[in-house]
Amino acid sequence: MNKQILIIAIVMALAAGAGGGYWYAQMQMPKGMPLAERKPLYYRHPMNSAVTSPVPQKDEMGMDYVPVYAEDLQKEGPPGTVTIDAVTVQNLGIRTALAEQRTLARAIRTVGRVTYDEKLLTRLHPKIEGWITKLYVDETGEQVKRNQELLQIYSPQLVTTEEEYVLALNGLDTLENSPYKDVRQGAENLVKSTRERLAWLDVPAHQIKVLEVTREIEKNLHIHSPFDGIVVNIGAREGVYVTPQTELYMIADLSHIWILADIYEYELPYIRIGQEAEVTLSYDPETVLTARITFIYPTLDPKTRTAKVRFELENPGQKLKPDMYANVEVRIPLGMRLVVPEEAVLNSGTRQILFVDRGQGRLEPRDVKIGVNAEGYYEVQKGIVSGERVVTSAAFLIDSESQLQSALGMMGMPGMEMGKKSSAPAPSTPEQKPAEPKPGMNMPGMP
Repeated sequence: MNKQILIIAIVMALAAGAGGGYWYAQMQMPKGMPLAERKPLYYRHPMNSAVTSPVPQKDEMGMDYVPVYAEDLQKEGPPGTVTIDAVTVQNLGIRTALAEQRTLARAIRTVGRVTYDEKLLTRLHPKIEGWITKLYVDETGEQVKRNQELLQIYSPQLVTTEEEYVLALNGLDTLENSPYKDVRQGAENLVKSTRERLAWLDVPAHQIKVLEVTREIEKNLHIHSPFDGIVVNIGAREGVYVTPQTELYMIADLSHIWILADIYEYELPYIRIGQEAEVTLSYDPETVLTARITFIYPTLDPKTRTAKVRFELENPGQKLKPDMYANVEVRIPLGMRLVVPEEAVLNSGTRQILFVDRGQGRLEPRDVKIGVNAEGYYEVQKGIVSGERVVTSAAFLIDSESQLQSALGMMGMPGMEMGKKSSAPAPSTPEQKPAEPKPGMNMPGMP
């Protein structure tokens, strides 16, 4: 009797187990999918996802292989997709940002050297030979005014030309009332040619005027400054014999100066003549001056891979001095662009990728084509659309995991979720065979 009761209890337990298994299977299946259509693709080892089997098996400890269904693989996303649980996201400090349209402006920063405006730099040479009799400006760096007298030169050539001019003037006075027109015309032409010769010798107009009035020979030629500026160099002193090859003075006007700066070759496409730039000094960052690009030199330095660019600006108060260094910044507006933070892009040299947050911890790798890099952003020309969320931190770690997942996918093996054990294995290779249960390895309660 007891044996019959025991058999009946075992049968009822088996029936209940079968019914419960059927109910659990129905609950786990997607709605609308008949039980007959839900077939496992393969079975994986419960402890080692790399070991799979096309048919149900048991491992060496007697545990059943886990079935893997098609909908499980569909949740994984494209090859290389990484699934990360919420705890791992927090531990890694993963941050995301939206791909968005933004107005960009590229800033090109460089250091330039202040130099003279070559158009306002004059080197004074005499056009006669002689001796310096008087030097009025004898200090380098001295400020001079326009038409200020700098020195006097005694020249026999000048004296001879002045005497000829006086004789021509006297002859014109004598022949002014001559009844012969040709004679008067010849006297006038002689005065004109002699006066022109004095002008060609750089005799000042006021000195010629005095000569015409007094008819007295001036032994010394007066040399005057052509404009306001500073004396950069003095080439002669009093008593020195000078020739046209002698540089008497070099005078520079510093009210308008140049800045020569080096621009890298990859930045040259953004540089245009006429663009404005901000100029600041390291010792006075509060003062901002405005310069303008006036010339881009046609040659490139083969060692530094840079080209010279000339900036011109006014120099009130002569704040900028030759050979000073100045910080130069050129801002080039680029218009509206689709951008992502530059931390989001991984550049291998041959390809650029980023990771798109697909929700529920799934991070999808995306090949993109990037454009300009400005203000901490990369322009994305192809690969994503505005509004998608991208990963901006821990990208290298995620990329390593993604490459591993992709490699496993190419081998026909599913990846593992970061922070968890594998939930989807790959089919086994021919060499991988389920191990036979070993005697004595069964756990209590297992067949």
